[in-house]
Amino acid sequence: MPPIDVMIVLAVAVFLGAAVQGAIGLGLGLLAAPVATLLAPELMPGTLLWLSMLLPVFTLAREWAHVDWWGLRWAFAGRVPATVLGAWIVSVSSPRVLSVVVGLVILLAVALTVRTIRLPMRRGVLAAAGTVSGISGTATSIGGPPLALVYQGERGPLVRSTLAVYFLIGAAFSLVALAVVGELGRTQTVSALWLMPAMVAGFAAASTLRAVADGGRLRPAVMVVCAVSAVTLIVRAVVG
Repeated sequence: MPPIDVMIVLAVAVFLGAAVQGAIGLGLGLLAAPVATLLAPELMPGTLLWLSMLLPVFTLAREWAHVDWWGLRWAFAGRVPATVLGAWIVSVSSPRVLSVVVGLVILLAVALTVRTIRLPMRRGVLAAAGTVSGISGTATSIGGPPLALVYQGERGPLVRSTLAVYFLIGAAFSLVALAVVGELGRTQTVSALWLMPAMVAGFAAASTLRAVADGGRLRPAVMVVCAVSAVTLIVRAVVG
């Protein structure tokens, strides 16, 4: 386990990330993964993947009825094989180049959707988003932005619940894949358990943010989080 002062800083990052994700559907990895990478790289990506699998349970307890099962089917068609590739990348090489590539792709998608187009809710687009997310999520623990960009124009409950199912199942796939290649340690699991109270508290604090997001501000919030996520991936890869 990292020193207690490091774990306290991580707990604050997890609290803030859980609050943002509870409001708009993603954000835990964005805020907590860079902090963990800088202060306790031995916890990555397993600890954040454990939390990414557990947090959606609380969202689904509130908004299960709004899940877009049709879209998820096609997103997972891309996610499942990409998860294997992401685990292989973690086991054989540094994910820095991958982080830069994924970050640039996300920034391009954000730029296109802000100024010109919205990504269509089609099978091929969903599968492609699932593929990019599967690789990035397994290798870096930040996998939400590709799918969130596809759903950016939908209602808040649908976005949050659909992403929650995707994160829950997708993170479980990633954890299994990392365990198979020997990249999931006991310390990562114990640290996730230690950080769970901060995650639960963050979700509980999301109610005010959720009301603001559902009041017509969900799309810009998703766009901002996706853009910051992409920049985070790139900076983390270059600096780290």
